[in-house]
Amino acid sequence: MEEGKRGGGLARRLLAEALAFRDGQGFAATRLWTFRGLDAARRLHKEAGFRLIDERPGRQWGGDVMEQIFERPSR
Repeated sequence: MEEGKRGGGLARRLLAEALAFRDGQGFAATRLWTFRGLDAARRLHKEAGFRLIDERPGRQWGGDVMEQIFERPSR
């Protein structure tokens, strides 16, 4: 991200808009897939009501990662 752009709340607003749209579609839940170590993103996900439902080793982009799946019930 560009210097000076972090901490402005853009990611939080985008996530809130995406989830509001998703909740309006009638699905029971939203899932997202990410990697361990993305702590800032994980904080946003937790604040939005996501919980970790699965974690397993994987290999992506030539490296070993710990894949994580989060889920959030629709509201």
